[in-house]
Amino acid sequence: MNPQKFWNPYLAGVALGLVLLAAFLVTGSGVGASGAANRMAAAAVNAVAPAHADATPQIAKLKHGGRSILDDRLVFMVLGVVLGGAVAAYTAGRMGRKVIKGPRLKSNHTRLVLALTGGVIMGVAARLSLGCTSGQALSGGTLLSVGSWVFMFAVFGGGYGMAYFVRREWI
Repeated sequence: MNPQKFWNPYLAGVALGLVLLAAFLVTGSGVGASGAANRMAAAAVNAVAPAHADATPQIAKLKHGGRSILDDRLVFMVLGVVLGGAVAAYTAGRMGRKVIKGPRLKSNHTRLVLALTGGVIMGVAARLSLGCTSGQALSGGTLLSVGSWVFMFAVFGGGYGMAYFVRREWI
């Protein structure tokens, strides 16, 4: 495994643009991940406690027409993201079991806890804002939605602001 090898960012950007174009052409909608995560969580609740799922309006409306909660284009897109990530890792020579972290962070456990914590915060924020960065930036930005552009400037501004505090972990 070569930890320094990545896809060319311009080629990856073109590939992402083609995926977005294909999503619009095939499904009539853009891309997004938080809707799929919401459906997967609802399906898990339905599998463990179906009576509770039926009594919860947000989950019950996902079961309309007797269809599976997971019967949604976004679920298949997220599965495609996982497959695409595996293909990208394999073709870049990065496929393998390894936790990548900065030189100052010694523990894999700490790195995984921090990654999980960040993911949970992002997931909660996506639900609160009614969309994730992929849906807002890619799909909304492509449609020239002012709200999506404001959102992305805020995301990049927040990222640059936070980078000052975490940069020492990666130097």
